[in-house]
Amino acid sequence: MNLEQLRALTAVVDEGTFEAAAERLHVSPSAVSQRIKALENAEGQIMVRRGIPCTPTEAGAVLLRMARQIQLLESEARTALSTGTGAGTSTPVAVNADSLATWFRPVLSEAAAWTDGTLELQVEDQDHSARLLRSGDVIGAVTADPVPVNGCRAELLGAMRYLPVATPALRQQYTGADGVSWDTMPVVRFNSKDDLQGRFLAARGVTGLPPRHTIPSSEAFLAAVRAGLGWGMLPELQLGSDLDDGTLVLLDGSAYEDVQLYWQAWKLDSERLRRISAAIRQAAARLR
Repeated sequence: MNLEQLRALTAVVDEGTFEAAAERLHVSPSAVSQRIKALENAEGQIMVRRGIPCTPTEAGAVLLRMARQIQLLESEARTALSTGTGAGTSTPVAVNADSLATWFRPVLSEAAAWTDGTLELQVEDQDHSARLLRSGDVIGAVTADPVPVNGCRAELLGAMRYLPVATPALRQQYTGADGVSWDTMPVVRFNSKDDLQGRFLAARGVTGLPPRHTIPSSEAFLAAVRAGLGWGMLPELQLGSDLDDGTLVLLDGSAYEDVQLYWQAWKLDSERLRRISAAIRQAAARLR
């Protein structure tokens, strides 16, 4: 393998097609195809699934991660040698939506002062973000997985506490002599991967499926619960004064779920990686 082949692999995966990769690399689609075929012949394995979009195979994901690491170090070396600014190099990081809406915000302020590259955030559920590390799509991820991905290190950031809340009117509407009617009270979830509400209901023996609204935005999720669309598990950090002023109420005063969050990042001697890691550690001080 050589650098041109690895650049072609990265471009095809990032852009989704050989034609778009060719435009990015300023070569012909045929040249991109030849580089990918040469890489596959050299390693004896298919690296790219041809489709729309093109995606890496399991073997391709291994080389893709290595290719991104090489490109990151190459960019930093050129910056150190003053032969390039590195301004076009991105720092891809995965973070869950609730973290981005709360404690992660100071990281954005830190990134505003960085002039040698850009920050590229990919929003993914904390239970699934490790997948992006395995595929080489990000150099680090805020994740709920404590087991380090191969080639990465993991450190505990803290825990986000989630509380079951609803509007007073919704709670009253679905509360009878036997307590809250969990089987019928509508619930709000972030997406199909969001199991916080499901685990809460299962702990109370609920086997049926109450009406479910799907709101794939952290801010809109909060707005939906405030509007009385349904109840939901919301981060304590996001509630502000809602519980104090009565906008929302706890559905169970003793119930909560603490989600442990970890920072997983490549084991790589990189200035950009050290910088983003330090900013995330500092911002995570708000976690429990």
